[in-house]
Amino acid sequence: MLKMLMDPMGGIVMTNDGNAILREITVQHPAAKSMIEIARTQDEEVGDGTTSVIVLAGEMLAVAEPFLSQQIHPTVIIRTFRKALEEIVDLLQTKLSIALDPNDKTRLHEVVKSCVGTKFIGRWSDLAVQIALEAVETVALTENGRTEVDIKRYAKVEMVPGGSIEDSCVLKGVMLNKDVTHPKMRRLIKNPRIILLDCSLEYKKGESQTNVEIIAEQDFTRMLQIEEEYVAKICNDIIALKPDLVFTEKGVSDLAQHYLVKAGITAIRRLRKTDNLRIARACGATIVNRTEELTERDVGTKCGLFEVKKLGDEYFTFITECTDPKACTILLRGASKDVLKETDRNLQDALHVARNLVLEPRLVPGGGAIEMALSHALSRKDVQHRAVAQALEIIPRTLAQNCGANTIRTLTALRAKHASHTDADVCTWGIDGESGELVDMKVRGIWEPLSVKLQVYKTAVETAILLLRIDDIVSGSKKRGGNEGATPSQMAAGAE
Repeated sequence: MLKMLMDPMGGIVMTNDGNAILREITVQHPAAKSMIEIARTQDEEVGDGTTSVIVLAGEMLAVAEPFLSQQIHPTVIIRTFRKALEEIVDLLQTKLSIALDPNDKTRLHEVVKSCVGTKFIGRWSDLAVQIALEAVETVALTENGRTEVDIKRYAKVEMVPGGSIEDSCVLKGVMLNKDVTHPKMRRLIKNPRIILLDCSLEYKKGESQTNVEIIAEQDFTRMLQIEEEYVAKICNDIIALKPDLVFTEKGVSDLAQHYLVKAGITAIRRLRKTDNLRIARACGATIVNRTEELTERDVGTKCGLFEVKKLGDEYFTFITECTDPKACTILLRGASKDVLKETDRNLQDALHVARNLVLEPRLVPGGGAIEMALSHALSRKDVQHRAVAQALEIIPRTLAQNCGANTIRTLTALRAKHASHTDADVCTWGIDGESGELVDMKVRGIWEPLSVKLQVYKTAVETAILLLRIDDIVSGSKKRGGNEGATPSQMAAGAE
C-alpha cells in the first residue's frame, strides 16, 4: 500500500519506499535517528531493501531484550551477534546463493522484475525493467578489467508531465531542458560536430575595483573596439574547427551569437556541469576551458542527430543516435508530478538492482525463502544463535501479515518445508506476497541480488550492535533555569 505524507509546507509525497517515507518524517528519539540513517545507507549503497533493513534491525533488538533482562551483559550478546553475522555471510556466499550468467537477459529481467513487483510501477514492470537494464548496459564502462557503472552521474532521469507511463523510454544520448540562444540558429542537425566549452563567450569585464580613466573621446571607442576584437577572436578560434554545435557552461554575448549565426553554428549556453559531462561521454568530445586550446581531437563526432523539440510547453534539446554512448537519459512521462516522482523513485531501485547484478552476478531466492533457510541453519547452534534465527523470521512473517494470511500456520508450514529439505542446494520455498500461499520461488522466478541481502544483514546486525552498546542517553543540551551558576560539584551531584 502507498503512504501519503504531508510536509509542513503543504506539499505531499505518495510512496511505499521505506527510505522515502523515513526521509520525510521527523523523529525526536536519538536511537530512532540512527535507524533512519541506516535506511539511507542502504539506499545509497545498493538502492533496495530499505524497508527490510529497518524491520530486521528492530527485530534484532527485540530478541536481545530477554537476554538483557536475564542480566546477560550486552558485550556477550554482541559477540554472538557478530559470530552469527559471520556465519550468515559465509553461508550466503557459498551454499545459499547461486551464480547468474550476466548475459542471460531473461534471467536478469526476472530478477529486476521481482524487485519492482511490490512497488507502484509494478503494473508497468516489463517496461520499467527494460528501461533499467538498457540504461545500465549503456553506462557500463570497462577499464583495465574493472567494470564501472555510474548511474547517478550518467543515467539522468528527466521527468516531463503529460502523456502516459508507456511513453517513457531510454534515449541513446542526452536530453536537456534548453533552447537555442538565437532564433536563426538551426534546430535540426544530422551528424553534428560538437564542441564543449567551460568558458564564457563574452568579454570579461574587470572586477569591481578596476578603475578606467577616459581622457580623449576616442578612448571610449577604443574600449568598445577592444571588446569586439576579443569576442571576434574567441569566435574565430571556434569557427576555425567548423563545428555545427557549441555548448558552453557560461554565457554567450549577443555579439558572439552574431558571429556564430553568420558561420552557421548553433550555440546553447548555461549548461549544468553534469549535463556537459554527460554530453562529453555520449558524443566523444572533450570539455575545453579556453578557446585558444581547441584542437580537432576535442570535437565530438559520435552523435547522429541534434534536434530541439517541444514537449508540453517547454523546449528540450535532444542529442541522440550516438554510436556507443556511455551516458543516457531516461525520459519519464506520466499523468502528474506525484506519479512521476514515485515512478522515478521506483526506477532508481530497479536501476540499482540491475547495476548490482552487473557488478556481482549472484542470486538468492526471494519471498522470505533465504531468511527461512538462514534461520534453519542458525537454529541448530546455541541459544543466542537461535535468537538471531528467530529475528530473521520477521521477513517471511511480515510478508504473511501483509497479505492477510494466518501468520502462525503459514510460518509453521514454511519451517517444516525447510526442515525436511535435504538436498545440497538452497531450499527455495517462500511466501507469495499476494496470496499468502507457500510457493517455490525457483518456479515463480522470484530472485534477489546477493549484494542487496548481504547489505541488509550487515547493516541491520551492525546497527543492533551499535544500539546495544548504548547503556544511557545523556542530553547534551542545557536545561533552562536551575543549573546556571551552580558549582561543578553541584552539577555532578545533579547528574548522578
